Amino acid sequence: MHLLTRSARQFLALFAVSVLATHVQAEPTGTFEAPPSLKFEAQTLIRLLEEVHYNRDAVSEARYAEVIPDYMAALDGQHLFFLETDKQTFIERHQPESLYWTITSMGKIDPAYTIFSVYQKRVTERVAWIQEALKKGFDFNTDDSYVIDRAKAVWPATPAEADTLWNQRLRFELIKELLNKKTIEEANEIVGKRYARLLKNMSDIESSDISEMFLGSIAHLYDPHSTYFSADTYEDFGIQMRLQLVGIGALLGIEEDQCVIKDIIPGGPADLDKQLKPNDKIIAVAQDGTEPVEIIGMKLRKIVDMIRGTKGTKVRLLVESSEGAGSATRKEIVLTRNVVNLDSSRAHAAIFEVPDADGNISPIGVISLPTFYGPDISSDGKAQNSATKDIEELITRLKAARIKGLVLDLRRNGGGLLTEAISLTGLFIKDGPVVQVRSYSGEIKVDDDEDSSVAYDGPLAVLVSRFSASASEIVAGALQNYGRAVIVGDSSTHGKGTVQTVLELRKMPGLNFSFNTSEEEPKSGATKLTVQKFYLPNGASTQLKGVVPDIILPSIEDHLPIGESDLPHALAWDHITSSRFDGRPLSPSILSPLIAASVQRQDTLSEFAYLRRSIDWFKTRQEQKAVSLNLEQRKQEKETDEAFKKAMKAEKKQLAAAGFKFNEILLAPPAPPRPKLAKTDGEDELGEDEDIDANERYSAVDIQLREALRVVTDLLKRPSASATIAKDNDHPASPAWSHLDRKLQ
Repeated sequence: MHLLTRSARQFLALFAVSVLATHVQAEPTGTFEAPPSLKFEAQTLIRLLEEVHYNRDAVSEARYAEVIPDYMAALDGQHLFFLETDKQTFIERHQPESLYWTITSMGKIDPAYTIFSVYQKRVTERVAWIQEALKKGFDFNTDDSYVIDRAKAVWPATPAEADTLWNQRLRFELIKELLNKKTIEEANEIVGKRYARLLKNMSDIESSDISEMFLGSIAHLYDPHSTYFSADTYEDFGIQMRLQLVGIGALLGIEEDQCVIKDIIPGGPADLDKQLKPNDKIIAVAQDGTEPVEIIGMKLRKIVDMIRGTKGTKVRLLVESSEGAGSATRKEIVLTRNVVNLDSSRAHAAIFEVPDADGNISPIGVISLPTFYGPDISSDGKAQNSATKDIEELITRLKAARIKGLVLDLRRNGGGLLTEAISLTGLFIKDGPVVQVRSYSGEIKVDDDEDSSVAYDGPLAVLVSRFSASASEIVAGALQNYGRAVIVGDSSTHGKGTVQTVLELRKMPGLNFSFNTSEEEPKSGATKLTVQKFYLPNGASTQLKGVVPDIILPSIEDHLPIGESDLPHALAWDHITSSRFDGRPLSPSILSPLIAASVQRQDTLSEFAYLRRSIDWFKTRQEQKAVSLNLEQRKQEKETDEAFKKAMKAEKKQLAAAGFKFNEILLAPPAPPRPKLAKTDGEDELGEDEDIDANERYSAVDIQLREALRVVTDLLKRPSASATIAKDNDHPASPAWSHLDRKLQ
């Protein structure tokens, strides 16, 4: 399985579960012991990194000096709990050469557990300190401030310095609650429960979680996208790639130590049975023919494992209805496990009615693809989702509706399967190279679209953003190389030009697990390794630089540190020789009028003025590295922010009223309206109100999408566009543009 994903840990938490824990109390207890299999998995991981990874020569034993501070940061990302002296002690105790030798020769990761034990101790002591500090009260009339993001800060040098830092931190959190109209008593209670919950969550951490973080820190030395998956994470990763799981089709959460139904997945066993409802509580779980096990207080992951199972088997749930409390409302529900399609992440489409400057309406299709999902190669692939097949089906429906143009929206697509990226590109070109892949040895393989059929040959725009990565960049870049589409979006895409493969460690040579043949085969960890770099048909890498759109739109994302170049240990940009392909980027004679028309709209339309004000406000907030801990000053700042928000919300409603009408086209029945969720801890109380877009797949004010639709209508107005392309690009007109030619003759 070759993968092109933006993030090393970008996998679905929707294993029928979303961790929405609000339970409290319980101090972390117990010690950690690595299972026997971990020794071999750790050794095999290092061997694969040193023998298979694309960047294998860049990491020496000396580089293992980075493992300890990186692992500490994985545990304590805001540098709040550890002390700087802890870091020095750990580094002195675990020298790079010794650390490397211990892992490679014996497969031991003892430092992971000893460091976590110190972290556990620091958190436990700090939470006790917090509870006492909350009782004493704080002064909110100082001129002090708190640095919001401490990810790159040093750890406190001494316990006294840590106390000062935490005094600031608590005042920061309490002021946020006071600004939300809470009394000081209510604010103290909320913050106190928050840290009690931290202890509870830490008590749920298992040996596999610790080993995953530690071994992941080692893999990240090679590049940001290589990692180690525990058995549970590996299972969830497979769900993301297939958009399928075997279970009952319920989204679960934990509230006050009880398992609560948060949502029902359409088409799953729970949905078809019609007995489970959101907010119902699961009290106990039993396998068919066994006694029920009470799950109150149990870790969410364990509950999920009990409810999941083999297709066709039964699971019994003791459920307490949301309509009342107590044993009187309890009933047993028996469900048969089955394949659950996660259709909310599948491709979907819509037809927009887009007016031109003269008021003429053109039906323009939009296809949104969240990820490049596809069949699991370990199975026959039947009845499994495929991004290419889904989009081909949507194109068929859109053409039947007589659309005049199409936008392929890849803005939130972080990647997926390489095979799907290649076959999907083939839906829009006749045939030819789509991507070039280079291995560590320098060997270059060209992956072609070998299917000469074209699913859609009309006017096409591809909408991208800084979140468009890997497989998205292959598709956008290839279509740009062929001159097949106009690329519209942020100043560049993410910039991930590497290919990963996922290897299940128990299947590696020399790594054998012994288990009783009468028992279920044990789960195994896996590794995701960067094994190749990819290049566009013209030889350019997308690594670091990404794909630069033909038409660039203003975007908040351009001001966020979310690109590949912002990640540590990212591989360098380079290029190789161009492949031989029948295509060429759109010439200036075609692009210049499109760019000029878009720039004029950006300068004159009120929606772009609205967007620029939003960006300016966001940039101001981003540049504010510290916030005041003076309550009165924060109240004044909030009043200013709320006045801005109120004005922007009113303007957004006006812009929404002027939006393009559209009709959705879905591959599965739409999900029922989802209830509005309460804000979670840490959510920005000044975030823009999204009531306008509640339960909508397409935002009422999606300025970038609106502009991409207008760009397609601009294409429709160009006379004899395909002839112009043929002349200016000095090659026969691609069949991909023949549809446009027919429309305009």
